[in-house]
Amino acid sequence: MNRIALLGQPNSGKSTVFNALIGSRQHVGNWPGKTVEKKDGTYSWKGNTYTVTDLPGSYSLSGNSDEEIITEEFIRSGKADLVCVLVDASQLERSMYMLADFAALDFPAVLLLNMMDVAEAQGKTINAELLSRHLGIPVLPFTAADSKGYTELKDLFAAEVSHPHKLGSVPGVSAAGDSAEDIKHEGNAKYIWIREMLEGVSSSRAEHYTLTKADRALLSPVKGKFICIGVVLVAFLAAMIICIPFMSVGSMLPGIMSGPIAGFLNGLHVHPWLVSIFSMILPNTLYFAISMAAFVFGVNTVFGYLEEIGFLARAAYQFDGVLSRLGLQGKAVAPILMGFGCTIGGTSGTRVMDNWGQKMLAMAVVWAVPCGSIWAVMPVISGMFFPVWGTLLVCVGILVYVIILMTIVSKVFGNALAPKDSRSGMIMELPPYHKAHWGHIIKEALYKTWDIFKRALRTVTLISLLFWAFSYSSSGSIESSLLYRIGTAIEPVTRFFGMGWRTFAAFLSSAFAKEAVLGVLNAIFVGQSTLLEATFGAKTTALDASALASVMSSTISQAEALAFIFACTFNIPCVMALSTTYRESHSFKWTARVALFYIGSALILSCIVYHIAVLFLH
Repeated sequence: MNRIALLGQPNSGKSTVFNALIGSRQHVGNWPGKTVEKKDGTYSWKGNTYTVTDLPGSYSLSGNSDEEIITEEFIRSGKADLVCVLVDASQLERSMYMLADFAALDFPAVLLLNMMDVAEAQGKTINAELLSRHLGIPVLPFTAADSKGYTELKDLFAAEVSHPHKLGSVPGVSAAGDSAEDIKHEGNAKYIWIREMLEGVSSSRAEHYTLTKADRALLSPVKGKFICIGVVLVAFLAAMIICIPFMSVGSMLPGIMSGPIAGFLNGLHVHPWLVSIFSMILPNTLYFAISMAAFVFGVNTVFGYLEEIGFLARAAYQFDGVLSRLGLQGKAVAPILMGFGCTIGGTSGTRVMDNWGQKMLAMAVVWAVPCGSIWAVMPVISGMFFPVWGTLLVCVGILVYVIILMTIVSKVFGNALAPKDSRSGMIMELPPYHKAHWGHIIKEALYKTWDIFKRALRTVTLISLLFWAFSYSSSGSIESSLLYRIGTAIEPVTRFFGMGWRTFAAFLSSAFAKEAVLGVLNAIFVGQSTLLEATFGAKTTALDASALASVMSSTISQAEALAFIFACTFNIPCVMALSTTYRESHSFKWTARVALFYIGSALILSCIVYHIAVLFLH
């Protein structure tokens, strides 16, 4: 099979090496029976095909987390013909512990000294040839973000698969037992072995590390948090600036394509429902997919830069204590803050998390953050029913409930995704600041963008067609749609949750896109457009806000309006966020669980808000 396994600690560069070797020829899912991401792929080199497995990041081969158990079981199974162990050359002694763990297994291996550019910038020199003689296996100095070294790496893999080398055993480790004393003895033996292997291998100009002025500011308990928040918000704005041109081009497609497609199909006397699918659904679906891909490109470019230069590690350190209360690591602060701008960006930003469980939990928490579209729509609706100070109170209430909902989400999903007995304080060594490799950053961002565009096109098309089936009306009147029939049939139930069939229909549309809510309300209450046009033409449909406000304020109560506002705000963010979550998690089951939770909790919240508001509002 020529199977090569990539083994290393989290953030050792495994994923960078994997993506550079495999490109788009990879299969991503979850390990059977585990909520841990599994990556496999193939590449061809000089007439032979090689299979590469990117193992979950692990600090040792004797841990208890799902990631460590999977990694240990795969290595011990002997399925790999060659194991490539990656270590951080800039922190060589600390990174060698995984290699010491692996040495006792007697399997073919090579050692990759990654981040050599960082080590050299620190004034460190490493004698790779001497280290190779000490270990008995090939050692390759490497910079994963630099594309120049991969020819030599592939040649090394080919040679070692054919004629492998193995590490020598670690004296004192094989005799260790399970008692506390034996474990302590084994650990000491590994550290002694590491020091022996590194004897004379490395040298450094600086004997002691001192904090830079930037680090003294960033690591300050109070000032540092404000600086980190500011940098993340500026980064999000930069990501938006990058993606806006692409989104602008995408937004033109429905206007450019819809008319000619409709005219062509009508000329062929195609049935109207087919005309609506091809002229309205598909151009808008293409626009949604382009918008999602643009967000992903902008976010991955900007935050890939912040991660590579070492900033995100500082931000993670600053907020680890706060976010640990939610079962998350400090790294989740960036996607959570990004969620205030766009849930898609926040969801994509969870890629910086160390393991799948933390990543999925972070995505679930990000969904609780109201995005920019919500802040553009909900205050407008609130202003139709309440004075300025009332709208201000509504906004404050939303922000307060964000914190409550994040806590609830962590309680509901935290034990399954990040069990308490597996949680611990984040132990990390701050990476030194170093120059970013823009070629690598752009390449990674483009790969993720193309991947999510393809997946989004499929997912959004499917959901759009389902929504079309419920909202289509041959007469153009909402009363002829399936959504109307279902809505009026279950209105006695939705009334309990504080919404009539009209507001409930708009609540359902809010799961498709928050921008569509005003247009849908306009179609339902005023009748100036069809429900399909209101939903898929949210960006272009003209809206008479005064007419809508007049009709709504005379038709529904303030209590129902307030319940509707909270229900829409904390419903599923949008279909694109749903698709992104599925893309990032590779788990339909967990994406569905989170979606059902948010729908259910939004209805419960609506019920509570309505029945309390009835007591105080008349």
